[in-house]
Amino acid sequence: MEEVQEQQERRQDQDQRRNHEAGPEGDPHRGRTANPRRKRAIRFVILALVVVGIIVAIPIYAYYSVRESTDDAQVDGHVVPVSPRISGTIISVLVNDNQEVRVGQELVRLDPADYQVALQQARAALATAEANTTESSVNVPLTTINTRSQVSTSSAQTEESQAAVAAAQQAIDGARARLNSSTAALAARQANLVKAEKDLLRFQDLVAKDEVSRQEYDAAVAAAQANRAQVDSAKADIVESQHNLDEAVAELNQAKARLSTAQIQRRQSQEVQPKQEAVSQARYKQAQAQVRQAQANVDQAQLNLGYATIRASVDGIVSRKNAEPGMHVSAGQQIMALVPLDDVWVTANFKETQLKGMRVGQAVEISVDSYGGRKYRGHIDSLAAASGARFSLLPPENATGNYVKVVQRIPVKIVLESGENRDHSLRPGMSVEPTVLLNSGTNNSN
Repeated sequence: MEEVQEQQERRQDQDQRRNHEAGPEGDPHRGRTANPRRKRAIRFVILALVVVGIIVAIPIYAYYSVRESTDDAQVDGHVVPVSPRISGTIISVLVNDNQEVRVGQELVRLDPADYQVALQQARAALATAEANTTESSVNVPLTTINTRSQVSTSSAQTEESQAAVAAAQQAIDGARARLNSSTAALAARQANLVKAEKDLLRFQDLVAKDEVSRQEYDAAVAAAQANRAQVDSAKADIVESQHNLDEAVAELNQAKARLSTAQIQRRQSQEVQPKQEAVSQARYKQAQAQVRQAQANVDQAQLNLGYATIRASVDGIVSRKNAEPGMHVSAGQQIMALVPLDDVWVTANFKETQLKGMRVGQAVEISVDSYGGRKYRGHIDSLAAASGARFSLLPPENATGNYVKVVQRIPVKIVLESGENRDHSLRPGMSVEPTVLLNSGTNNSN
């Protein structure tokens, strides 16, 4: 039964094909003639469509294959904080928010009274230090002269004491010689006295016997008396010579003591001289150092007084102003910010799969959303050292069992060509869409 049904279905299909080829009027030759023409027309149309598609696709591919773009990009720039370098009370604020200022322009003034007083004190301290330096500079040669004079004086005293010792020694020798001479004279006179006394005894016996005259006896008595007087005189000379010798010995001891003292003083003055001169030089250098310190204090006081006027460090626009008259501010406290519009760039966060053909120096077309797609020209300046996620507060930890691969984005710095932002219309934070021309020239040979 199934075979019979299949045969009937085949016959019906064949009849339908014959009727279709025969055409509406049942002419079999007409259907056969129209069928090849229709097929050729269909083939021609299809071929034409393919050719047109290829022609359209080639420039589209050529255009987009050398371009990489992203909408994850924004204008970046510097935000320069303005902070006082000293503490004080604000007496006037000279700018407003969003005001354009030039470098060196006054922004805020602090009360300078305290710093003017500090400057006057520093200048007074400097004058005192300079006076001390002048005094120390005069003391240096005076100390040298005094110490050398002391050395010379002690040397002269030493030489004088040496001469005194020599003179005392000579006096001792003379006194000793006179003592020896007096002792010898005493011995001779004592011998003469003994002889005269013996002669007197003989003359006494002879006078009693009247063997000699009274005159000869008297002469013998006188001679004995004279010799006795000479002996007494010799003894007195010995006593005087001994006294002179003792005085000469005492003078020698005194001279030796003075010589020892003079030698000690000379040695001390010679030892003290370089030390005193060194001390004088050290005091002079210390005074000079104090002058330099005082001068540094004056310079610092002048700087602090100058810091009472806060000026713009760059050309820019005032932003986030937080300064009012009467407010007390501390050193380092941010009171406003300056945004220099002369130096802005674009930070584009491209996917890591888009970086294959990017090189430093390639041209970039930048479309700014704020100005209806206004175009700016720039070029790639540099690529970040790591992805944005790596610099986040909580960087991803991929060494886990729940790892899911996510395409990372790498920040690319794009700088504007010279003169592109002459009107300062680009502001940091604006959204842009950069398109990198991969076939443009680069500064990187790689």
